[in-house]
Amino acid sequence: MLTREENELLTSVTNEAPMAKLMRQHWTPVCLTEEVAEADGKPLKVEVLGESYVAFRDSKGRLGMLDELCPHRKASLVYGRNEDCGLRCLYHGWKMDVDGNVVAMSSEPEGSPLMDKVKARAYPVKEWGGFVWAWLGELDNVPEFDPPAFAPREDTPIAILKIRIPANWAQIHEGQIDSAHSSSLHSSDMKPARVEGAAADDKAWYRPSTDKSPQMQTQTTSYGFHYAAIRKPIKNAATHNYLRITEFVAPYYSLIPPNNNYNVASVIVPINDTETAFHFIAWGDRETPSTEEWRRFNHAVPGKDLDTKWRSKRTLENDFLQDRQAMKDGNFTGVPGIPNQDIIMWVSMGPRVERSTDVLGASDLAIVEFRRLMVDAARKVAEGGRAIGTGAKRVPQSSIASHEGVYAKTVDWRTLVVSE
Repeated sequence: MLTREENELLTSVTNEAPMAKLMRQHWTPVCLTEEVAEADGKPLKVEVLGESYVAFRDSKGRLGMLDELCPHRKASLVYGRNEDCGLRCLYHGWKMDVDGNVVAMSSEPEGSPLMDKVKARAYPVKEWGGFVWAWLGELDNVPEFDPPAFAPREDTPIAILKIRIPANWAQIHEGQIDSAHSSSLHSSDMKPARVEGAAADDKAWYRPSTDKSPQMQTQTTSYGFHYAAIRKPIKNAATHNYLRITEFVAPYYSLIPPNNNYNVASVIVPINDTETAFHFIAWGDRETPSTEEWRRFNHAVPGKDLDTKWRSKRTLENDFLQDRQAMKDGNFTGVPGIPNQDIIMWVSMGPRVERSTDVLGASDLAIVEFRRLMVDAARKVAEGGRAIGTGAKRVPQSSIASHEGVYAKTVDWRTLVVSE
């Protein structure tokens, strides 16, 4: 458990909160590329870390992100006209380009000196791995973009689903790095089987173990931490272990152990203290599904399972459309889709968990490590220090990878991963 002060450090991600300052020292995945794909298309409202921005692609295909409110009278630019290489405010016709330059002032006299004195705040952006990444920190110290481990190359095959969840970022991250829960919550979709390693098809995921009580071991790294969930395998249990090694790359994503067809990751970005943009990703060079296939497999299809704002149609108010008859017939949760099962747990906790009263067990070692690591990291930033993962010994993200497999008991799992 955490003290109330520690829980505040962990969960507060807006304004000048230490965790918000920490996150602004990293490139932030602020939206999906598909949301701003059209030149002169509809501007997109971007909400992250308690702030609102507007993203748009201009007539030449250039991407820009500005503060949401027009510098003139603070009307929202989300409703503006995206035309002729600029975003024009509807209120008085002021127009800004992707760099924030005011290129037209319809309400001002021709030749007004005001145009040279005003500029909208523009943010550096980078398109990579299906995301738009923005630099939200100090503009005089913008670091080089480091491709994430789940998209080491610009052309890495990737499929992404997105869901806007009414819960704090930390409880979602804790769910993603919790290997023990999968043997219960996802037992109808992650099935024990006599396979050599984790496998997948279009119906389910399969694992070579029936062990629901893994032994947990963690190791801190310069970028976050990794941990091993050590289970008894179905075959050769006396001489071998089934290892699932998860990587937490602070502050935004985790690498989940892969299967025989593709790698898996989750990207978790705070919208504010009580809402989070959750992204579940399949990627790799083997048999990565298309985005459409991935969303169907996980029952997270926009227009069917999600509304136009990426919110699930399964809510607390409709009991997440849980099917109790399906549960009687053998389905463990009565809800299809691995992310949907997780979301029930995250949302049912309340929008922001009070961690001073929860009770942790041996299987929660990764949760303990996450809390300790990120609370300490927030304190360091509050004291004027650098954010975790940004120091001189920073490990290139492309070298980080999760692992899984059946190994002889003599194998130390730490030798299978980056240890810096």
